[in-house]
Amino acid sequence: MDIVAQRVRVSWTKQSRGGQHAARRNAAPAAFALPQIHAGHTHEVTMHEQDGFRPHSCLRNGVPASDVVQLRHDGDHIRVGLVPSARGMPRRHRRPPAVRLARGRWLRWQINYRFTSHCTGDWLYRLDTWNIAHGPVFPDVFLTEPHHSIDERAVLR
Repeated sequence: MDIVAQRVRVSWTKQSRGGQHAARRNAAPAAFALPQIHAGHTHEVTMHEQDGFRPHSCLRNGVPASDVVQLRHDGDHIRVGLVPSARGMPRRHRRPPAVRLARGRWLRWQINYRFTSHCTGDWLYRLDTWNIAHGPVFPDVFLTEPHHSIDERAVLR
C-alpha cells in the first residue's frame, strides 16, 4: 500500500490542564518533518508531560495496525478511517465517515481521550494526531496545510 503515516501522540495528567503547563502542552506541534521514510512506514512521535513535552520519535515498518487506522484500496484512492480507542472517553456515538485520499493528497485526523489510571484512579489525557499521505511525499509534507482535516477533539473533563 502506497501510504506514509505519522502519529503524533501527546499525553498528560491533570497537572497540565491549566496554566503554564497547559500552554506548553498546547504548543506541541501536530506534525513533524519526516525522516528518510518510504511508503509502508509509520513515523511515531510521542510527547509526555513528564519529559516537558519534548518530542521522541521512532520509525516503524508497516502501516498503522488495522485496529487503529483502517486503510483500504478504493479504485485509485485509499479509504482511511480512524478507529477510536475502546478504553478512551468520551464515547463518540456519531463519527465522521472515512476519507477517500487520492494519490498525492494527505489527511490530518485528530482525536483526544481521557483514561482512568488502573493504579491510582487518576485521569490521564491523550491527543492523537494522525497525518496520512497517499503516494510518495517530501519530508516536510505534513508541515503544509492538509488536503483533508478531521477534528474529533472533545471537551475532556
